[in-house]
Amino acid sequence: MQTIHTRVLQIAGSVITVSATGVGYNELAEVTSRRGTSLAQVIKIAGDLVSLQVFAGARGIATNDEVRFLGRNMQVSFSDDLLGRVFNGSGQPRDRGPALQGKAVDIGGPSVNPARRIIPRHMVRTGIPMIDVFNTLVESQKLPIFSIAGEPYNELLARIAMQAEVDIIVFGGMGLKHDDYLFFRDTFEERGALVRTVMFVHTAADPIVECQMVPDMCLATAEQFAVAGKRVLVLLTDMTNFADAMKEIAITMEQVPANRGYPGDLYSQLASRYEKAVDFEDAGSITILAVTTMPGDDVTHPVPDNTGYITEGQFYLKNGRIEPFGSLSRLKQQVNNKTRDDHRAIMNTMIQLYAQCRETQEKQSMGFLMSAWDMKLLKYGKLFEDKLMDLSVNIPLEGALDLCWQILGECFEKTEISIKPELIAKYWPAK
Repeated sequence: MQTIHTRVLQIAGSVITVSATGVGYNELAEVTSRRGTSLAQVIKIAGDLVSLQVFAGARGIATNDEVRFLGRNMQVSFSDDLLGRVFNGSGQPRDRGPALQGKAVDIGGPSVNPARRIIPRHMVRTGIPMIDVFNTLVESQKLPIFSIAGEPYNELLARIAMQAEVDIIVFGGMGLKHDDYLFFRDTFEERGALVRTVMFVHTAADPIVECQMVPDMCLATAEQFAVAGKRVLVLLTDMTNFADAMKEIAITMEQVPANRGYPGDLYSQLASRYEKAVDFEDAGSITILAVTTMPGDDVTHPVPDNTGYITEGQFYLKNGRIEPFGSLSRLKQQVNNKTRDDHRAIMNTMIQLYAQCRETQEKQSMGFLMSAWDMKLLKYGKLFEDKLMDLSVNIPLEGALDLCWQILGECFEKTEISIKPELIAKYWPAK
């Protein structure tokens, strides 16, 4: 039997405290006040003192209002009808459509037993050469996109959503400006991607606690699709906003802060989400790409710093491009030798030559005399940046590999390239 508590001991911001027993962490409650009924979630238990974060804020709540614990954690309704729909961080329709009546699934559950995972072995094609050729995305991989404010990371996520060769896209927006939310929604709809997409969106105007629930909503939904045999790509933006929401609630609760005011369990909170990436032997998979903005372009900031220890590489977005130096996919070796026989050789050679080009550009800026080889490298670097690094480039992997050979043939002689003679004989472009 559910007990109704009619005495609120403390109200601090959007957090209320009541005296109760038999309550679990993250359990939901209904708070009934003169403004109506609001959902709240347990965020702290100290003896019989229970603190709850009220989703809609505590304004209008009085000390004699009713608090009724529901005996369950937050849930998301799952069915195939999710596809094409947009919800907020608490799972309520944002698109003015009907509420879902599907299977209720708890969010924030444990990650998959490692014994049921398999070694990643399938490529996720995106049509973006800097990903497909040089830092291949692999099914069940977890990768952040490190960026700073002002970079086109939302545009990059939208392109990946439209072009990635997966069955389902689960999109999670945290702390989005309303214009950014409309950009994603309209882009997915106009390009036909919305029919295979589920969106959970928290805007900057929504309750802060909903920001924390967006990744769990996305991942709980993704798990259900993956168990049903679907290849699922989860796109999250922005995990720094997620961490800032944790920080704000921790400050309200007067918790002892850790590095730069973030809670001490920041690493565990991030890891519990990223570790949901999985590939099942007899079902589907979950792949996670998550934007992590770096305040002040500081990679030692607690959020990107902790993220780097959890994930399997990262993409650096800088000056509107995926930077080849610093970007890394630690699992690309699992699939590069299964795509085309020249993939690994082209990848290594192109990056080595571009590194030499960067050194030559520095020499040129300092007024050094340019040799004939230096001029070839400068020409190569310009073609590499314009035809491969530009995010507007959209070609399949095989076309991108052929383009790499064309760039090499336009800038160098066969004898100047450190690639096996049999590959040069097979792929070198005819004059």
